[in-house]
Amino acid sequence: MLGAAWLAGCGDGSSGGDASWWKPSVTDTWQWQLKDTINTGYDVAVYDIDLFDTSTAQIAALQAAGKKVVCYFSAGSSEDWRDDFQDFEAADMGNPLDSVWVGEKWLDTRSSNVRNIMRKRLDLAQTKGCDGVEPDNVDGYDNDTGFPLTEATQLDYIRHLAAEAHARGLAIGLKNNVAQLNSLVDDVDFAVNEQCHEYEECEAYEIFITKGKPVFNAEYADRYVNNATDRQIMCEASRVLNIRTLVLPLELDDAFRQSCDP
Repeated sequence: MLGAAWLAGCGDGSSGGDASWWKPSVTDTWQWQLKDTINTGYDVAVYDIDLFDTSTAQIAALQAAGKKVVCYFSAGSSEDWRDDFQDFEAADMGNPLDSVWVGEKWLDTRSSNVRNIMRKRLDLAQTKGCDGVEPDNVDGYDNDTGFPLTEATQLDYIRHLAAEAHARGLAIGLKNNVAQLNSLVDDVDFAVNEQCHEYEECEAYEIFITKGKPVFNAEYADRYVNNATDRQIMCEASRVLNIRTLVLPLELDDAFRQSCDP
């Protein structure tokens, strides 16, 4: 577990000195693909892709084409297909996630070992040249993880990740975790949400937009995929809120893509 000295030095999410990492804009467009060969043909400002599965050369090629690259990894679950899975201890892993991704278990984000693994993942993101990171599954306190996680332990963990990312010159996004948006808006640089229209929670992101921090949202519902009228109504609402919304397959494999941006 982390000591008081660390909490005093890093718990506020700042890395000290002048900020030197990329700051995305609320007008930035994006593409999100975590599976299969990356389609690099979209005219967008930001690509959100998998940290492990994307090569340094692919990241450099996207950047050479004028894109910023956000690298995805799970910060709150173990995934038994990842290269560093063996580094987790049995005590770090709790209940399975209820998700389409088989082989995931919730992590005890209070664990010093878990935090060390995540720092190594941030090192990898820095080495590969990522501009930012998207740590996923950072709402364990609100799920049946098998651990006594709380709102306070979750805030501490996300602020730890933010401080470590910024210290490496990386922007960092807040994934979902809508209940803690107000508490964390000053610690992170952007937000990634899944289905804020579906769950009627998009307006909660006004605090991010007001502070000039973009909200990248994905919708998966069949009615947005297949019904042009429903999709248009949803997209109009998204544009009013200044949220960058895509309609995507749940597998995030680029099987299709419908954007609310012009």
